[in-house]
Amino acid sequence: MPTSWRRFVRPQDFVWLLLFSALAAFSPERSGIVIALLAALGVVQVLEPRIGPLASVVLKLALCYGLIGYSGGVTSSFYLILLMPVISGATAFGLPGTAIVSLAACAVYLSFLVFLNEDQYIPADQILELVLRSVFLPVVGYLTHELAQANQKEAQKAQAVAEELARANHDLKEAEAQVRRAERLAALGQLTAGLAHELRNPMGTMKTSAEMLSRSVEKENAVAREMAGFIAEEVDRTNSLITRFLDFARPQHMKLDRGDLSAMIDSAVTRFERDQASSGRTNVTVFKNYSPDVPPVIFDSELMERVMVNLITNAAQASPAGSVVTVKTQLTDDGKVEIAVIDRGSGIEPKNLENIFNPFFTTKSDGVGFGLAIVAKIVDEHGGKIHVESTPGEGSVFRVQLPLN
Repeated sequence: MPTSWRRFVRPQDFVWLLLFSALAAFSPERSGIVIALLAALGVVQVLEPRIGPLASVVLKLALCYGLIGYSGGVTSSFYLILLMPVISGATAFGLPGTAIVSLAACAVYLSFLVFLNEDQYIPADQILELVLRSVFLPVVGYLTHELAQANQKEAQKAQAVAEELARANHDLKEAEAQVRRAERLAALGQLTAGLAHELRNPMGTMKTSAEMLSRSVEKENAVAREMAGFIAEEVDRTNSLITRFLDFARPQHMKLDRGDLSAMIDSAVTRFERDQASSGRTNVTVFKNYSPDVPPVIFDSELMERVMVNLITNAAQASPAGSVVTVKTQLTDDGKVEIAVIDRGSGIEPKNLENIFNPFFTTKSDGVGFGLAIVAKIVDEHGGKIHVESTPGEGSVFRVQLPLN
């Protein structure tokens, strides 16, 4: 059967149609009305998932009433057909609903006693049969309800296990990504530290030589003086890059103290706004959303302020003019403090998400790819985690999670 048909036709529908065809074929009552009512019951049973359990139960009770009435009333062989609305109610409703549907089915069956003629009566030896038929319906309803509840609990347990496995798989993937990043950072850190120390001495010699050349050349030789200035500027730029290399490579000497994250973020926002004003750019506004439930946390205020300034600056650079960058704090379900920096900017391509915390990786034309690498290193040394959620064209959320202790 094509896959598209399975949304409309289920395998059990053929079983129901076969059952009602057999009932019509072997029914002691072969009248057209009885066959039509059996066909209508089959259609309602097949359409039950689409019309809903309440409408299905009501229609089944009405059709059962007509079917039993046209096939002998209280003596009808079709009294067992009342199990259909009872089972539907027991599987769809709670215990009170099951009781109501079962009593309604009993009332449908016993109501035919009212239509007995004066010369008709129930023999004494058949009264127990009548009681047994009436009791049979609520007993089956209760047992079906209990079975449905047991199946539902098992399904919930299986769903909980599946969700737990999915969370464990997600955590395992995150741990593997962090291990890979840590290995790359360790190797790059050793290489960077050695290379930076080796470059510092020749850079110092080059700058001193350029300054001496600038002072010794004649004022009329403008080209030589300009070249010497270029050399000094490039040496300063290279030294700045080497300093960033060393900041990344060397272990941080953290000054841990219990402090208020809100005050630290306020200081970082003030510093960002000051830098933004001094550069002549006022393209974004920072909105602060602090949770009052966040207690004081142990952290290095200077290093964490550096983290926040970097994240806010990146969010501002990715955002269009006049937009808002939100900084939000909250407690997570697993007992950590989370700082989220949210922007509605250009977002990050999925292929770049795993690499953005790697050194030398950048999508900026004038970047060297050390900002987020240093941010991740500082967060790691605090025993925390940083991860990003991003959708291209919609924005990004950088989440920094720190342990309470």
